[in-house]
Amino acid sequence: MAHPVVQFKEWLADAGRGGEVEPTAMALATADAQGTPSVRMVLLKHADEQGFVFYTNLGSPKASDLQVRPRASLCFYWSQLGRQVRVCGRTEPVTEAEADAYFATRPRLSQLGAWASHQSHPMRGYYDLEKGCAALALRYNVGTVSRPPFWSGFRVVPDSFEFWLQKPFRRHERILHMLKDGAWSEQWLFP
Repeated sequence: MAHPVVQFKEWLADAGRGGEVEPTAMALATADAQGTPSVRMVLLKHADEQGFVFYTNLGSPKASDLQVRPRASLCFYWSQLGRQVRVCGRTEPVTEAEADAYFATRPRLSQLGAWASHQSHPMRGYYDLEKGCAALALRYNVGTVSRPPFWSGFRVVPDSFEFWLQKPFRRHERILHMLKDGAWSEQWLFP
């Protein structure tokens, strides 16, 4: 059986062609040290057999959650196609080289924003962020903007995938793929 990420990539490409505004948007669920769940939308930046990669400020709640409980769930929902994919697995940090390489591809203003944002911390108003970005634009007037040491990525290494396809009269198709002893198995589920 092929790795389920092959089907995922086909569905992601279909979503891009099918009119989804942001096909890489995924809900990321984590849990803190007390087990309290939290979910938020992030963007998928890379997917292959090794896992699903996203980037964040390492001082964010999601990064803190993953430090104490290195497991996560992802959910992609493409309403235009009537498809959903859920992915669960352990998490690991990306390498410094991976984070540097991805950061270098970001638009300059996004790079400056990564430096200026104290993600999820209180601020007086939107002007605080704009003022920080302006100061950094002066600091990095020309040349390369280096990746902040507090900004990197995580990889969700899947041990399960669930593919859901919407059908009329709630007779949806659901197929669960589970990794066991290094091999993927497939199981149909009632909707």
